[in-house]
Amino acid sequence: MSGASTNSFLVSDWYYNLVVFVCKPAFTISSSPIVLHLNRIPHRGKVILAPTHFSEYDVPCLMAVVRRNLDFVSIRELFVKPILRWFFTNMNAFALDRSRVDPATTRTILSRLAQNRAVVMFPEGRLRQPHESVLAGGSFKPALTRIARMSGAPIIPCVILGTGAYTRLGGWLPLRATRYAVAFGEPFSVSESMDDDAAARLLRRRWHALHEELRRTPGFGKTAAGKLSRRLEHFARASATGKPQ
Repeated sequence: MSGASTNSFLVSDWYYNLVVFVCKPAFTISSSPIVLHLNRIPHRGKVILAPTHFSEYDVPCLMAVVRRNLDFVSIRELFVKPILRWFFTNMNAFALDRSRVDPATTRTILSRLAQNRAVVMFPEGRLRQPHESVLAGGSFKPALTRIARMSGAPIIPCVILGTGAYTRLGGWLPLRATRYAVAFGEPFSVSESMDDDAAARLLRRRWHALHEELRRTPGFGKTAAGKLSRRLEHFARASATGKPQ
């Protein structure tokens, strides 16, 4: 690793750590999340975290829960304004152009993983409405599985639900009443012999298993995450039977 590359990560990590230090208390005093299998996130080494994506608050909630720095792959639109570009760049995020094949971002992801970073990629590509979600029968592009194969980094599936409660002012009250949910799956690798469709099916199964485990968790049904889960189940049944949603 070059000295310049190492220094750029130190600066970025310093700013990331500062933001977490300043902002995490707001999430701590306002929430009491359900978190399953946090120990499946290794403290070091390359890894790809693959969460579902329903709310813009998924990102800060993951930062509040996971005990290592995360490099986020984000949408290009967030980097248009200079001040936002400066902020997100210093937070270890980098832009992906969803309108075309983006080899520059692919090289960035592979470089981060080669430096034993934890990279967060949202396989669904954007915020999803419940009826569009993979958990309700929706689809996603296999770019993540290809990068996992190229890099040799394991994928950790993640289901995160209910962080949209922070879009309401009441969600920020210091009552620990906001109850979102996060579950982390067992890491798996994408071998050279595993094609994209097989890897995507495996990731989909892991997501569904995590969702089911959350649903069986005591108290889950009464949370914001539980409310979203019931909507997902409704749309999943409609999708399976071919009924209009």
